[in-house]
Parts: sequence; C-alpha cells; structure tokens
Amino acid sequence: MININWQPLHNEFQLWRGVDMILPIWWRDDDAIAPTPALNMLDNIANDTNIPVHLAVIPKLATPALSDHILAMPNVIPVVHGWAHQNHEPQGIKKAEFGATRPVETCVEDAKAGLDMLKNMFGIRLKPMFVPPWNRINPDINPHLAMIGYTSLSTYSPRKSSQAAFGLTQTNTHLDPIAWHDGRGLVAPDILISETVRQMQDRRMGRADNNEPFGLLTHHLVHDQDIWSFVRQFLTAMQKGPTRIFTLP
Repeated sequence: MININWQPLHNEFQLWRGVDMILPIWWRDDDAIAPTPALNMLDNIANDTNIPVHLAVIPKLATPALSDHILAMPNVIPVVHGWAHQNHEPQGIKKAEFGATRPVETCVEDAKAGLDMLKNMFGIRLKPMFVPPWNRINPDINPHLAMIGYTSLSTYSPRKSSQAAFGLTQTNTHLDPIAWHDGRGLVAPDILISETVRQMQDRRMGRADNNEPFGLLTHHLVHDQDIWSFVRQFLTAMQKGPTRIFTLP
C-alpha cells in the first residue's frame, strides 16, 4: 500500500465543518467492454467503500457476457460511453468521437444507437448519462441528447453551468489519478491531494459550483497496483469528511 499524506485534505475538511458545508462526491470509471479481473477489482472497491461506481460502457464493443456480469454487481451503475470510442478528428486536433469534425446528425445517430443498445443489455439498470470519449463533445450536439432520451452529460473539469442543454444536467469528473502522458502510472499523490484541496477551496469560497458532485475519474483496464491503492484510499478518506455520496437518479 502506498503511503499518502492526507493531512491537507483533513485540514480542508475542518474548514468545511466550520462553515457547515457538505461536499457531494461521486465516482465514474470509463471504457468497460467485457468482464475482466480489473472490473472485478473495481466492483470489490465499490462494495468495500460502499460508493457506487458509474461504469461508462462502450456500446459497439460491449460483449454479451458483460450484461450478466454487471447485472450481478449492484454497486456498478452502467452509463453510455459514446458509441465505438473511435477518434474522428484529423491529425493535430485533440481526439474526439463526438467532435466538431463530424456532422451533428451523424453524432446524434450514434448516441441514440448507443443508448438503445445498452438499454437492451441492462434494462432499467442503465442510467441515461452520456459520457463522450476523451471527455470532448461538440456543444451543438447537447440539445439533441436530451431529445433522444439522455438526462445527463459527463465530461471533465468543473462545470460552467448545471445544464448542458435544456433537460440535460452536466455532472462532470474532477480528479484523474493516471499520468497519461508520463508512463500511465499514478500521478504523485501529493499532487492529487493538492488538486483536490484546491478545488474544494474554490467551492468553499464560492468560486465553483458545490452543487456539482466532485467526481473521481478512473479507467480500470489500465490501473497498476499503485493506482488501485490510491483509488481505495481516496474513496475511504473522502467519506471521513463532511461529504455525501451522489448517484444518478
């Protein structure tokens, strides 16, 4: 188990208690396609911490076996992760499946196909949240998502508005422990704790929307042991503060 100094987080929690504030927290994990030992580990942590994980499933790549596997995991909440997790942007542009390069109508068709497919797989267990791959989406698509049955949109970083479009709630993630551009190991824990505290300070001081659940973003298929250890410890530590757990309605 990695050693982490949680004192800066505990100090911030004390300030929150002093002003009677509560931090809503939630957990999203991306890129599920099939039953794997990593998915089982994800489920174990969700059960041990009693914090449900919202699992973003790639519809086109999802295997039939994933359905029964997740249906037996009550703390795993399936949501829609784009369509095929395929980049359509030209070289030199940041990756996106639902970016500005593609026609809006085509993107909406894919989003609807993803929702329909996962409804067939998971039934009422599926929550109609749209998670665009790489956390990027052309905002012109957003109003159409609500019209085809989505109720929420999730990307990354503090939201600018509680609504991505009429009838479409924005519920983002805020902390990613993976060093994607530096070996894909764990970001230094002191950096992760510092970033968490900074964002909590913004909320406490009114510079950010504390009605938005603070989201941990993970990717179970690429975790090493240090990342798993951090995720477990982080979720446990957050529950010791003035927090409440958010799940999609």
